[in-house]
Amino acid sequence: MSIKLFELLLQASIYTVTISVVSILIGFAIAIVISAMLLSRQRLFMLPAQIFISFFRGAPLLVQLLLIYNLLPVIGINVPSIVAAVVGLSLCTAAYQAENLRGGFASVPVGLVESAEMVGMTPIQIFRRIRAPIALRLTFPALVNEAILILKASSLVSVVGIVELTRMAQDLAGSTFLPLEIFASAGLIYLIINWIVALAGGLIERSLPGVPR
Repeated sequence: MSIKLFELLLQASIYTVTISVVSILIGFAIAIVISAMLLSRQRLFMLPAQIFISFFRGAPLLVQLLLIYNLLPVIGINVPSIVAAVVGLSLCTAAYQAENLRGGFASVPVGLVESAEMVGMTPIQIFRRIRAPIALRLTFPALVNEAILILKASSLVSVVGIVELTRMAQDLAGSTFLPLEIFASAGLIYLIINWIVALAGGLIERSLPGVPR
């Protein structure tokens, strides 16, 4: 396989990484809200959050992407394919991240929170200094794993017209008749990207307060 073909795969991988990173960050922001709703004792908040998680964890991502891509124009929202792809990935990963965060917040020792209340800390201070750091530390490995899964799942956005790494590999394999070399190269690029994410995640995890170095 020529260097030119490999460069085309690398260029397509930029779309894969960009779409994945943006989706993960947006999904994390949504997940914080959803997890807070899950931890609420009010059914008005819990029920919508449970329905959200049940749908986006239960329906295949491919179906979600196609549904969002075809639904947005119907309700009068015309957006580029890349926006529809990001929306689909963000909502999907938000459901999984919300469950991870819910488990992390639920694992925060009650006695620690009660002690903070007794010394006069406000709810915001308790959340910022105790609940959030502990929950993040407990759930960080799962969040890194979810990031890797989204990077791999981003190959599905080709169904809405995005030429990312997998779609580029398919196009090149069909035009050059070199499927083995092309897909092996694409697999290698995915492997390197995910290895970098896992390595960065491990470094960040060790730098978190309370984590042994």
